[in-house]
Amino acid sequence: MQDAAKVAILVKALPQPSKTYGETVCCAGVTAEGVWKRLFPVRFRHLKGEHSFGRWDWVSFRHGVPKSDRRAESCHVHEESIAITGKLPDRDRSSLLEPLILGSGVEAASLGHSLALIRPRNTRFVARRKTTADIEKDRAAYARAARQIGMFDEELAALDPSPFEFSFCFEDASGKHDYRNGDWEAHAMFWNACKRTSEAEALRWMDGVFNDEYPRKGMVFAIGNQAKRPQTWQLLGVIRLDEARQSALAF
Repeated sequence: MQDAAKVAILVKALPQPSKTYGETVCCAGVTAEGVWKRLFPVRFRHLKGEHSFGRWDWVSFRHGVPKSDRRAESCHVHEESIAITGKLPDRDRSSLLEPLILGSGVEAASLGHSLALIRPRNTRFVARRKTTADIEKDRAAYARAARQIGMFDEELAALDPSPFEFSFCFEDASGKHDYRNGDWEAHAMFWNACKRTSEAEALRWMDGVFNDEYPRKGMVFAIGNQAKRPQTWQLLGVIRLDEARQSALAF
């Protein structure tokens, strides 16, 4: 049995090697009614044209019930059904997402949720250089995933792992945290900036974005827990989002 859904994409996490699907990306978004949907497995780099989506795109898809993931928001996506149907305008983003913002992952878990938005406080973006051994381990895993393709799949070049682990120290209603940043967009920012300038300039630019611009203008984190370890929450998306004005929320 298949169901249909349409979501505004908020999360496109870093690609992960999978023994079953090769290279997969955990994606998530919310419906127009504010219901979270987790899209998996999505072999994102195999998607082309109208199927290749980004944050804020409205995406329709068909899905079934996952066999090994009992989280309420999780959908086993039929990859061939993915289609972009529009884009969520800037003016509508706060009104859609503000009602979904919770105090913490602890609060989300108490409500039975495995995905949530929070507004972090006292944030600090940190870039830590990986060891050579860790980089080589990541590179080997991506190479194995790139070789694991189906009969009709186009062969992909292996991803080059980032030499840095990006993370955020922050506070929410449940206390202080240090979460690794699993948002693919942040790592893409780094690589694209390196191509334009240098590694040092890329890090300086990201420091300005995440330690000044986003906190000053408004920032939310998309967080999610792990299927096998539901008590463990991860940072999946770093989102620039204006805070809704109180007058606007009153109507």
